[in-house]
Order: sequence, then structure tokens, then C-alpha cells
Amino acid sequence: MRLTILLLASIAPLAFAADVFKPTPDHEVQPGVPVGKVTQQPELRSKIFPDTVRDWFIYVPAQYQPDGSAALMVFQDGQGYLNPKGTWRIPIVFDNLIARGEMPVTIAVFINPGHNPARGKAKSATSGSNRGYEYNSLGDRYAQFLLTEILPEVRRQFPFSDDPEKRAICGSSSGGIAAFTVAWERPDQFRKVLSTVGSFVNLAGGDAYPSLIRKTERKPIRVFLQDSTGDLDNQFGHWPTANQQMHAALRYMGYEVKFEFAEGYRHSGEHGGSILPDALRWLWRAEKSVPTIVTKGDLAVDMTLHRLLIDGEGWKPVVEGLAFADAPITDDAGNFYFCDMRPPGTGIYKITPDGTKTKLSGESVSGMKFGPDGKIYACQGAQKRLVAIDLATGAVEVVAEEVQPNDLVVTHRGHVFFTETAKRQVTFVDAKTKEKRTAASNLAGPNGIALSPDHATLAVSEAGGQFVWTFRVNGDGTLDAGTPYMTLRRPIDPKGEFKSHEPPPYLPRSSGDGMTCDTMGRWYVTSALGVQVFDPTGRLCGVLPKPQADKPLTSCTLSGANREYLYVTNGDKIFRRKVQATGNTIARVLATAP
Repeated sequence: MRLTILLLASIAPLAFAADVFKPTPDHEVQPGVPVGKVTQQPELRSKIFPDTVRDWFIYVPAQYQPDGSAALMVFQDGQGYLNPKGTWRIPIVFDNLIARGEMPVTIAVFINPGHNPARGKAKSATSGSNRGYEYNSLGDRYAQFLLTEILPEVRRQFPFSDDPEKRAICGSSSGGIAAFTVAWERPDQFRKVLSTVGSFVNLAGGDAYPSLIRKTERKPIRVFLQDSTGDLDNQFGHWPTANQQMHAALRYMGYEVKFEFAEGYRHSGEHGGSILPDALRWLWRAEKSVPTIVTKGDLAVDMTLHRLLIDGEGWKPVVEGLAFADAPITDDAGNFYFCDMRPPGTGIYKITPDGTKTKLSGESVSGMKFGPDGKIYACQGAQKRLVAIDLATGAVEVVAEEVQPNDLVVTHRGHVFFTETAKRQVTFVDAKTKEKRTAASNLAGPNGIALSPDHATLAVSEAGGQFVWTFRVNGDGTLDAGTPYMTLRRPIDPKGEFKSHEPPPYLPRSSGDGMTCDTMGRWYVTSALGVQVFDPTGRLCGVLPKPQADKPLTSCTLSGANREYLYVTNGDKIFRRKVQATGNTIARVLATAP
């Protein structure tokens, strides 16, 4: 290896004859080192990838104990890592590093890509017909394949640790992006990634990763990247630049990341294999690095996630054991309110800043807000009515009937705007006169709704589409200037068609739900992917993944004495996290708003 650099220079892609695999003593069998065992497993016929078969293998180190403490590492293009005379020699390297305590006792799983036998015999063990589809596609399908079809069989024979910190995944080229995708989608299962000459290019939309990384809350994964100046440059992209972009994005977001970038070398395992022992030592080291976040390149007007999130302040549960949480709101004193919509604990609750919890009402509501009269206005779609609840007396006043409200806002004038999802409209009601009319229509499943701090702008999220619409709020309760102002990020369709050099297939629905706005004008929108945060100009600041990935994220609000906590209702629990949500100037007093 002639030169190792970490950062940005683009060097002409030259390959040199001298750039060959350079074995180290760790690649050679050493006397006295206990030898692990590799066993080939029965041919696997996949259900997640129908009509495919594949060979796969398990390595078990000599020091293994069946007590569930062993670490695990999964290798894509698995058979290529087993050759004792090749560029990887994983069983030999593992034997040596495990014996010296430089990595934990680790089971290795080697998986070949799937192949459809109807297409004839594969050219090689690692060139199965389904390789590009499985490895280059974004989304969690390949992760689900590992977690439901491979790892249960490994565990049946050789129990291993449930700790995601003790699980790593590795691959080269398309296998490299596959390894990263698994950890990106399931950091609850895999926390360590080793990618060599990773194909973070437009083979199936993988070139989107650098921008996704920069606008997604940092995930708890450690990443080792390797590439070289002689790597591929073709119609799908420039591999050296793509890996530099990946490194830059991961570094910008404060990840534990190391990038070995060499002069020369082709798209192969020569350089990656040569540095493999050091890569494994770095990946499995016990110490954790302190995140270093460099934002000197940020523009003053950019509201990046770094300006919202506080390092070390993640989601923490504040209410558990609910049936279905929704309708979070706050008051001027920083008290937090929510509704448990279903039995046995159906009702509206209040939590004070000191944590005292009180049940205020037995009503079930899907959305609620305080009005200028101090009452809580609430949606009861199942009863086809909008109500106002007097917390002092418990009295419930019907504000509108024969409606199907989902969520609502109340302006300082006492004007109520609520979403009627099935009717595809926003409806207006004057809380004093009970006048009712359609305020906006033809939206794709309007769901969440929020006001800007000065109540001059109304925002509405689409559950059945991909936009957040904004409208100008007039003094007479009419809306105009409607526009699809923010574009929500949507989940990848696991059943969609992944095509070469095209973006991955996305679901048509963002599942946009409850919303709030902070004093700096940022919009927070709950969705299938998590809380999506937008700046006042409608640009995506970033996405905060759901605390409970398998539960619906229904709504959010800012609460606490200084609105310093972001609360979310997430299925049977409510979570909060401390954020930087208050600007240097306070929003105008509502009474002076237009």
C-alpha cells in the first residue's frame, strides 16, 4: 500500500501491478493457535427471496462456549472469504486475533448470494443471479432475510449474543453496501460494519446514502470503510468518490468511522484483504471514541440536526403501559397532556414538570388543543363530534356534530381548524358562533395539523400522500395560498421493483400524522419513518427515527418549562428528549397576531 489518506482528494484512478495482496502474519497459520471449524450448511431455499437457493457456512472458533456470550459476524459473498490462500482468509485471521484477545470469541457466518436454478448454473459461488437485487437494494428486505431465515438456524446450533454491540457485518463491493444497509436499517441488531470497495453508487439508488446520513439522526453504529484510487469509474458512478462521500457524511454526523483510502489498486480484495486484521482490531476494539462534530462548513441560515439535537440526549420513556397514546399538548406552564384512547385506562391525563400524573377526564380523543378560553378542544371522530372540555368542571360541550375530526388547532380568535381524513378536507368551526364550513379540500388524507407561532400559517400533513401543505390564515377564518410546502420522506416499498441506476421504489404514503412548530419556525411531523423536521423555508432538516420502530408514531409536541423537551406518542408509550427548540427571540404574543 503506497499511501493511506483519510479525506477528500480525488486522485486519478490508476492501477499498479505492484498493488497486490500483502499477507501479514495474521493471515498465516501460527503454531499453537487453536483452530476453529468451518461447516457447510444445507442448501437454503429462501422465502423472502423466492425461487432462490444458496450455499452458506458457519465458522465456530475453538474457544466457543454455548452460553450465548459469543459475538457474531456475517459475511456477504461468503465463500470468497474462506479460501486459505485467498486475500481474506477469515478463519485463519479469526483464529489468530481471537487467540490473542484482539477480538472477541466470534462466530462467523458466510452467505452466498441467492441464485435462481432456472437460469442455469451460476458462473461462480458468489455470482448468483439474485446478487445485485439482494445487495444493492435499499430498504430492510435483506436484513429481514438474515434475521428470519439465517440467524435463527445459526442460533439453533450455536447460541450467540443478543447484544447488537457484539454483532458485525461485512461485505465487499455490492456486499459492502449490503452490509451497511443491514446496520442502517437494523442498528438494534448490528452495530459494526466493515465495507471494502463498497458500491455506494447508483446501481439501485445507493448513491442516496450520503444525503440520507446527513439528514438522519446519528445511529449507534461503527463503520470501517476501504477504497482506492484505482477503483471503478463507469456508468453507475465513481467508486472512490462515492466512498469519500460516505466517509465525509458519516464524519459530519459524528459517527465512529475510519476510512482507509489507498493509491492504486483495482476493484478487488487486494488492499482490503491486506489491511483486514487491522480493520477487525479497530472494529472490535473495546473503547468508544467521543463523537467529533465539525460544523464549520454550515451556513448560518441552515437549521441542521446539529442545531436541534443535544449529544447524549436520546429518547427516554416517560409514560408506559398505555393502550394507545395520542393527542399530546402543552400549556404555558410547561405541563404535558395526552390521551390514552383505549381501555382500560381511557382518558385525558396531565403530567407536571415534576412528573406528577393526574387523570383529568374519561374522554377518548384523537387530537386536542387549548383554546383562548382555557378549555381543551378535542376530536372525537368515533362519535362524529368536536367538543370543548372544561377542565375545572369536567363539563363537555359539543362544538360541532356530524363531523369526523382527526386532529385540530385553535387560533387566538377561537377559530378551530380540524382535519377530516376520509373527506380529504380541513374544516373550519367558529367556537363562539358554531359556524362551520370547508376551509380546504382535495388533500391526500389530511391528518396532522399545526399553526406557526404567530398563527398566520396553517400546516397540514398528508397521511395518504407525501406533502405537508401550508395555508395563509385570514382574520375571517378563511384559508388561501395553499401549497405543498414540505415533502415528506417516505419508506421504501419492500415489495417494489428495484431497478438499476434508478431511485429505489417508495411507498406512495408517508403516513404523515401529528405536528407541532417551535419558536424558531421549525415544523415537526410524525410519520412512518419517525419525526421529520423542516425549517421555515420547507427544507428537510432531518429525520429522528421512532423510539419504538414497530409501533405507530401518532403525534408530537414541545413541552416543559422552556419547551425544551420534544414529546412523542408512540403506540403504548410516550417518549421525550431534550432538544434545542427555542430561539433567541420569543414568538410574538398571540393577542397581537394578525
